[in-house]
Parts: sequence; C-alpha cells; structure tokens
Amino acid sequence: MDNPEDNSSKSLPHGEIVMRTIAMPSDSNGNGDIFGGWLMSQMDIGGAVLARSIARGRVATVAADSMSFVSPVAVGDVVTCYARLVSIGRSSMKIDIDAWVQRFKTNELRRVTEGVFTYVAIDENGRPRPVPDQKQG
Repeated sequence: MDNPEDNSSKSLPHGEIVMRTIAMPSDSNGNGDIFGGWLMSQMDIGGAVLARSIARGRVATVAADSMSFVSPVAVGDVVTCYARLVSIGRSSMKIDIDAWVQRFKTNELRRVTEGVFTYVAIDENGRPRPVPDQKQG
C-alpha cells in the first residue's frame, strides 16, 4: 500500500485528461476534506468519457474494481482525472483512473486517488453490445 506522503510510484500523471473540476465546500465534511464518494463519482464520470469514446456510443458502469484513497482532497483544490484503457473484452472496457489535485494553497501537484472501473458498451435498449474494433476508424 502506498505511503500517503509518497507519490514516487506515480510521480507524474498518466493517461488522458477526462475530467477537471474544483472541489467545493458543499462536497466536504466538517473537517474540510472532500467526501470520498464525491471523488469516486468524478472518477466514474471521467472514466465514462474515455469509455464512450472507445465504445463510440452509450456505456454503463458495471464495477469499481478497485479504489485507493492515497491523500485527502481539500476545498478549493483543482481535481483532475486521468484515464487510460487497460483492456477490452467483447462488450467491456477496463479503465485505470488516477485523480490528482493541484493544491489551492500551495499549487503542489499530488496524486490523491487511483481506481480501476469497468464499463460495458450498451445499445439503445440498455443491453450489452460489442465494443467496435479499435483498428478501424
């Protein structure tokens, strides 16, 4: 498990930027830390952006396969989610998502959360459909 103060395992963000937002007071607990569920939802939205692009259409989140909360997010931090495709099945896509913050008070860049989410390509009736061949335009 990562030491919360050590970002050496991932010293720079990897993947494409899929979400950027500011952590607001309404998303925090009484100590001023952002709720983990809020951060997880931002990561899910960001992962869906990449999954939709790969699937060329509608997707559904079917699993948050893993989540690691590495460091707290504070009110005012700019949260950026980076995503990269890990694997593609017949209808599913496994996507690795890292959340990084630019600290409001210090401008420090820090990885705060990492997770792997699975999305399924779905048709207009909400049923799984094949992910299009990525080799074709």
